[in-house]
Amino acid sequence: MENSLILFIVLLPLVGAILNGTVAATNAFRKKEIWGEKIAGIIAFTAVGISFLLSLYAVFVKMSGLEYISCTPYEWISIGELKVSVTFLIDHLSAVMLLVVTGVSSVIHFYSIGYIHGDESSVRYFSYLNLFVFAMLLLILGDSMPVMFVGWEGVGLCSYLLIGFWYKDDEKAAAGKKAFIVNRIGDFGFLLGMFLIFANVGTLTISGVNEFFHANNSMTFFWTNVAGICLFIGATGKSAQIPLYVWLPDAMAGPTPVSALIHAATMVTAGVYMVARFHGLFLAAPIAMNVVLWVGAITALFSASIALYQNDIKKVLAYSTVSQLGFMFMAAGAGAFVIAIFHLMTHAFFKACLFLGSGSVIHAMGGEQDIRYMGGLKQFMPATFITFLLATIAIAGFPPLAGFFSKDEILWNVFASEHGSKIVWFIGAVAALFTAFYMFRLVYLTFYGNFRGTREQEHHLHESPKTMTVPLMILAALSVVGGWIGIPKLLSFGAIPNFFHDFVGPAVEKFGHVHIAHYSHAVEYSLMALSVAIAFAGWYIARSMFRDLKHKLPDPDKYTGLPRLLWNKYFIDEIYIKYIVDPIKSLSTNVFLNISDKKLIDGAANGSASGWNKVAGIFSKFQTGNIQAYGFYMIFGAAIAVLFVLFVF
Repeated sequence: MENSLILFIVLLPLVGAILNGTVAATNAFRKKEIWGEKIAGIIAFTAVGISFLLSLYAVFVKMSGLEYISCTPYEWISIGELKVSVTFLIDHLSAVMLLVVTGVSSVIHFYSIGYIHGDESSVRYFSYLNLFVFAMLLLILGDSMPVMFVGWEGVGLCSYLLIGFWYKDDEKAAAGKKAFIVNRIGDFGFLLGMFLIFANVGTLTISGVNEFFHANNSMTFFWTNVAGICLFIGATGKSAQIPLYVWLPDAMAGPTPVSALIHAATMVTAGVYMVARFHGLFLAAPIAMNVVLWVGAITALFSASIALYQNDIKKVLAYSTVSQLGFMFMAAGAGAFVIAIFHLMTHAFFKACLFLGSGSVIHAMGGEQDIRYMGGLKQFMPATFITFLLATIAIAGFPPLAGFFSKDEILWNVFASEHGSKIVWFIGAVAALFTAFYMFRLVYLTFYGNFRGTREQEHHLHESPKTMTVPLMILAALSVVGGWIGIPKLLSFGAIPNFFHDFVGPAVEKFGHVHIAHYSHAVEYSLMALSVAIAFAGWYIARSMFRDLKHKLPDPDKYTGLPRLLWNKYFIDEIYIKYIVDPIKSLSTNVFLNISDKKLIDGAANGSASGWNKVAGIFSKFQTGNIQAYGFYMIFGAAIAVLFVLFVF
C-alpha cells in the first residue's frame, strides 16, 4: 500500500491505548496486576515516540520535493452522491501539526512517567493519553470532514476521560462533564456547517471544498458565511473562545500533564487548525472572517484580564491559553493563516513548558496550587525555575524568543491586512500588555521572595526527578529557538529565509491570500518596537509590585470593584448557571420528567398494563377449576365451530 507509513503513524498510539486499556480493565476486574505503571508508561511513551520519529521521516524524507503524500486504507461511506474514503493526508500544513502533536506529546508522555508515579490508576491514565493522541492524529490527517469529525469527537471524549480522571472526586468529575457538554454545543455547529457545505458543494473532501470556493471566488454566496460561522461555532467549543470558553479553566481538574496536552498540543488547537484548513471557504466568507477576527480579539483581552487576579497557578495558565488562542483567531480572521499556525506552534512549546513547570511546582508543594502560599522556590527548584522563566519570557514577547516573532507578526497582520482592524490591533496590544504582567506576576509570586507556605511544605521542597526536568529543558530550549524558523525579512534584511512561511505558505495560501497594505519600513519598525516596549512595560510593572513582596497578599474575598469582578471571572459561570443551566434543569424536571416521562410515557405504559390486567381479570373468571365446566365449554365451542362451517361456508 502506497505511503502506508502514514498508517503506522496514526495507529501506533491506538495500539498503545488498546494494550494499556486491556491491562487496566483486567487489573480492575481480576484484582491482579499484569503490569504496572512503569511498563505502561514505557509502552505509551514508545508508541508516541516512534510515531514522532516516523513523522519526522515522513515529512523530511518522504515528502521531499512533493506537495503532499496520502494513504487511503478503504472506502468508508458510499450512499448516493455521498462518497467518503478514509484518507490520511500529509501536506505542508498538516505536517506542522503532525510534528507538534507527536513531538510535544512524546515529551509530555515521558514527563508523565515521573508525575503519575504511585497513582493506582496509572495504567488507565496512559491508555487515555495514547487514545487522545490517536484521536488528534485522525483530526489533523483526515482528508475529509467526516474523518476529521471522528477525530474531533474523539478528542472531546478523551478530554472528558482525562479531565475527570480522578472521578471519585465530585468536583473533578463535574469538570469532565462540563467539558464534554460544552463541546457538544460547539460540535452541533460543526455538523450544521458540514451539512450545509455538502448540500451546496456536493463534496466533503477538504481539498474539494477549498477548490470550489477558489473556482467561484468572484461569486458571493450567503450560505457561505452561514457555513463559515457554523464551523467557527465548532471552533469556539474546541478552542475555548467566547462564549464556549468556560470549560477550559475547569479542565485544570485533571492531572497536570493532561492540562499540558490539552492546552498545548492537542484539543484546543483543533479549532485554529480547522479554520486554517478551510481557508478557501473563509476567504470567500467575509462576514464569517470578521466574526473570527472580533471574537478572537475580545476573547484575548477578556481572558487576559481575568488572569490578572487569579491565584491558582494552573488557572492563570488556563486563562492565558484562552487568551493566546484568541490571538491565533485574530490572525486567522485577518487572513494571516500561516501566522496563526506559527503562533500555534510556538505556543505549544512555551505553554507545554509552563504547564509542566507548574506540575513540577505542585509536585514539590505536596499538591498546593495557590501562589499566595509559595515564594522563594527558585533556590529549591533551580531547573524548574530557569525553564519556567524562559517560557515566561517567550510568551511575554521578548526578542529573540519564540513568542516574540509569532505574536509580533499577528499584531502586524491585524494592523495592515485588508481583513484586519486598527481597533483590533489596539485590543491585541492591550492583551499583550496584560500577558506580560500576569505571567511575570506568576513568576515573582512563585519563585521570588520569602517562602509563604507551611514549615512542613518547606521541609519537603525539592527539585523534581529527571523524568520531569529533562522534558522541561527540551521545551524551554524550543521556547527560545522555536521562532527562529519564522524570522520576518524585515529583521533579517532578506538574508535569512522565512523557513516557516516558505514551508506552510504554499498549502495555506493555495486557494488565495489576503492583501497586506503597503507601509513604510519606519511604520513596521515602530510597531515592532512598540510591541517590545509593551512586553517590557508588563514585566516592569509586575516586578515593581511583586518581586520583593513584603506583605501578605490580600484575601480575594475582600476585593471590591474591578478586582472583585476579575477575581470572580466576570461572574460568567454564575450567569450561565442562573439563566441557562438552572432553567434547563427546571424544564427537564417539571416538563420532560414529571409530564412527558411520568405522566405521558409511564402513564401510557402503566395504563396499558392496568387495562390488560382488568381484561385478564374477566377471563380469569372462566378458570373455575371445575372439570365438568371445562368439558362443557369445549363441547359448546366445538359445536359453534361446526355450525359456523356448515352455515357460513
